Amino acid sequence: MGSVRRALVLGGGGIAGIAWETGVLAGLAQTGLDVLAADRIIGTSAGSTVAAQFTSGLPPADLFARQADPARQTTELSSGVATEELWVKLQQIAENAGDASEQRREMGAMALAASTVSEERRREVIAGRLPVHEWPERDLVIVAVNALTGEPRLFSPGSGVSLVDAVAASCAVPGVWPCVTIDGVPYMDGGVRTMSNADLADGYDRVLVLAPLAEPGEPSWAKLDGVVEVVTPDEASLAASGPDPLDPAVRTPSARAGLAQGRAAAARIAAMWR
Repeated sequence: MGSVRRALVLGGGGIAGIAWETGVLAGLAQTGLDVLAADRIIGTSAGSTVAAQFTSGLPPADLFARQADPARQTTELSSGVATEELWVKLQQIAENAGDASEQRREMGAMALAASTVSEERRREVIAGRLPVHEWPERDLVIVAVNALTGEPRLFSPGSGVSLVDAVAASCAVPGVWPCVTIDGVPYMDGGVRTMSNADLADGYDRVLVLAPLAEPGEPSWAKLDGVVEVVTPDEASLAASGPDPLDPAVRTPSARAGLAQGRAAAARIAAMWR
């Protein structure tokens, strides 16, 4: 029999999602469970940031401190967007557009028309988030979506695109942050495809999914053939994130709630993962 192949999927969920996922992974690490040794890591939006951070070589405890300790938190911008209104707009597009490709194109049109900060200013924020700006020598997949065509693009160490640009593209929430131009093409948030893109872990025997936000309809991990464990925010984590997952103020409570949840879930995850 061949060796067991494992995949770690880190989904989207705003600044709260970054902090919560960081806490969960740090909590697992405290118990001795190293899920970062996965054969493939898939990062979408917030999860792309977490994937880049946790493959940087910094210890999980240090990465946790960068979220939980206000003195060590990097600069984030306030979105200036009413989150509830944004969700309503996105939901209207999802309900009124035809197939998934059309939905993504309409979201891309909204993203391109939005008044936001400059690409340069937003890139500075992403660069500040990442302790290392070089791709790791790992099977790391970062998901973004072409804002013109609606087609997804998978960035990886061999894609010829910088890690900062790939993460910035994957985190470009339509209507909130600017699309990221790569080789003349504007890209937006990978969560426009699905919030976690867990289907990209197809063929792996063990799949751990951290999903800060729910996926509407059938979740992307529903048809995976392997053993799948999905971790979503518990009651305490939901309370910590508050009503606006894009609010920089939620980092400390979300990280701490994630840490507690990761420690509590460690035995269950270890039984599946090992």
